[in-house]
Amino acid sequence: MLVTVAERVEGRVLTERNASELARDRTQCREITKLRLARVREAALKDREQSFTALMHHLTPELLISSFYQLRKQAAKGIDGLTWQDYEGELENRINDLHRRMHGGIYKPKPARRVYIPKGDGSKRPLSIQCVEDKIAQLAVVTLLNQIYETNFKGFSYGFRPGRGQHDALDALTFGIVKRKVNWVLDLDIRQFFDTVEHEWLIQMLRHRVQDKRLIKLITRWIKVGIADEGGKRHPAHLGVPQGAVISPLLANIYLHYVFDLWSHQWRVKKAKGDVVIVRYADDAVLGFQSKWDANEYRALLVQRLAKFGLVLHADKTRLIRFGRFAAQQRAERGEGKPESFDFLGFTHFCTKRKNGEFQVGRKTSRKRLVKQIKAIQTELRRRLHNPPRQTLAWLVRVVRGHMNYYAVPGNVVRLSLFRTEVVKRWFKLLRRRSQRTSVNWNWFSPWVNRFIPKVHIVHAYPEERFIANHSK
Repeated sequence: MLVTVAERVEGRVLTERNASELARDRTQCREITKLRLARVREAALKDREQSFTALMHHLTPELLISSFYQLRKQAAKGIDGLTWQDYEGELENRINDLHRRMHGGIYKPKPARRVYIPKGDGSKRPLSIQCVEDKIAQLAVVTLLNQIYETNFKGFSYGFRPGRGQHDALDALTFGIVKRKVNWVLDLDIRQFFDTVEHEWLIQMLRHRVQDKRLIKLITRWIKVGIADEGGKRHPAHLGVPQGAVISPLLANIYLHYVFDLWSHQWRVKKAKGDVVIVRYADDAVLGFQSKWDANEYRALLVQRLAKFGLVLHADKTRLIRFGRFAAQQRAERGEGKPESFDFLGFTHFCTKRKNGEFQVGRKTSRKRLVKQIKAIQTELRRRLHNPPRQTLAWLVRVVRGHMNYYAVPGNVVRLSLFRTEVVKRWFKLLRRRSQRTSVNWNWFSPWVNRFIPKVHIVHAYPEERFIANHSK
């Protein structure tokens, strides 16, 4: 019998053993699951071309439970209306049933609920809200497949990978531009990547390393299940992977690994005449070139490469600029003004110098991202206008602290201060509008807010220092 993780010590007459034995059993199950996954990883490392024919037996009830407790508790409901708390109420029975259906081949995912969120360019990004059960199954499969594909993915791929984050990609990019011979930067963006992935190619790529027919069938159902409209009618998908699905980031990395990463690496080694730096985060990539000829040749060939797999570069977001330690001098000689900048992962990158005159890549919060966040906070402050000020302050403290945790990099103090100032000012103006006879004044408000709102301070180390520390070899 599968033991419920949330089982209490008292008030459960069906408990046949004491609580310490149950806890020990759960710990042993977790260790066995980790051992099984470690063996898969060892086999994948031993032979990077090996195809795995039997993987489904690794999707155990213990792995499904572990996946359940990794999900966000406050996530939106799927089409079935069940919340995380609802599912936990009958976790043992639900997990056993899910495990039985997955291994029996009768598990069928439910269509996703479609919602739209605004993007920085004014358009809307479609998101697929899945049911809790489908999230559990997908996260378990992701955990399993990561053991295989993490041994294959290239080092310059950073998006949605265990132990890697956005700041790792930003550090690698800055380090590469500063330490290598980079004179040109190619900023790439694939248009509507998640919506244009071709299913046939994706399945064919998966079969390079995964030959378990039941697992392939499971993944195929997930990418083809589609969405449900307001009337509950299902609209199957014939193209793309659902944005917002748990498994989509991994599938996107697998697709781009074969389409972009392997091809780009081979081109860099065999065709490039000078230094080439590559950093990719999901469908956004930035490449640094020593030679303009290399940059133009690579871009022309990449267009052809992507077209073969149904992908297209975004014309407005893909551009080649002169960038690097000699960019300012070379543009000045041509009367072209200061070097251009580019945006990557929420930061604007520009050419600057240290106090000792050495070249440095400057980074500041992207203006578009900054304006978007301030507007979003102002909208939420309006919604919370009549809440107790202390309650709103607690929320605002979390928001500002989260912003600092991401954007507080060396050299970004001005934009950080602007963000904090604008947030405080807009809340102050809104509070004064609550009543025509308001008692809120700046002399009282400013010291009170400044006491709690986090001060501007640098959180992250210099990118070169952190990159060397993380990649000492």
